[in-house]
Amino acid sequence: MSSVPFETIQRDSVITFPGLLGGLTLNPPAYITIFGKNIYFYGVLIALGFMLAILFCSRKSKDFGIKADDFYDLMIWLIPVSILGARAYYVLFRLEDYLSRPLSVFAVWEGGLAIYGGVIAGILTVILVCRHKKIPFTAMLDLVIPGLLIGQILGRWGNFMNREAFGAETEIFCRMGLTAPDGTTIYVHPTFLYESLWNLAGLIFLLVFDKKGKRKYDGQNTLIYFLWYGLGRAWIEGLRTDSLYIGSTGIRVSQALSIVLCLAALAALVILGRKTHRPEELFVNRVNAAKEAAENTEKQTT
Repeated sequence: MSSVPFETIQRDSVITFPGLLGGLTLNPPAYITIFGKNIYFYGVLIALGFMLAILFCSRKSKDFGIKADDFYDLMIWLIPVSILGARAYYVLFRLEDYLSRPLSVFAVWEGGLAIYGGVIAGILTVILVCRHKKIPFTAMLDLVIPGLLIGQILGRWGNFMNREAFGAETEIFCRMGLTAPDGTTIYVHPTFLYESLWNLAGLIFLLVFDKKGKRKYDGQNTLIYFLWYGLGRAWIEGLRTDSLYIGSTGIRVSQALSIVLCLAALAALVILGRKTHRPEELFVNRVNAAKEAAENTEKQTT
């Protein structure tokens, strides 16, 4: 193991994967300069994740009984509120770092977004918007969850471009090498890669789950997400070197929250799984039945 301190790692550090593809070496830039303005790939990848998520969910909206226009209306509020929530969560647990430089609180393109802050703010937004539109928020959440996973999959590669959110030193076969300014390399857990692949597996599972018609009640996809993501994040967070802690307790905020959400989701899935769920109770089936009834009525009147 190297004695290179983690704080010496910079955004132009050379990245290597000595155990993969015969020794893969990468040196992607953290940003590009256009007309004298630095455009960070961290922000670009997050924006790309939002766009792909919106495109995907808008095409799938009818499968959940949601009108595309209602989904777009939600996005107008969800995107900015989620970003603010993710930033506020991160800043709150690292408040001492920002007291001396308060303007840096707004520099989200440089990194420092906590996914759980975005998820919490996003869920509250979904609940409020759906209440206004008289749509079951559980159905909307089931639609949004795959989009969230898409955003998380891409967002973790923003951490890769920033050379951040990596794990402790290791000699594991998939270790990632980071070269410090003095030329010394440390080998760490590529936790960004672990989480990206974990989320990809969760996304594939939910897509297959829906395609085979396994979703029995509104909110089931959401509970599966919290179980799956909570399980993976609890493990991965324990490997990271940049965790947010609850005061001076040594308790990792995201790890503790992940465990709580994972156990709560598991309990809810078990309890709801013992109940009988009729197909006509799903919001999408109610919407389709109402449309069919309206069409039949129209035919009879004509």
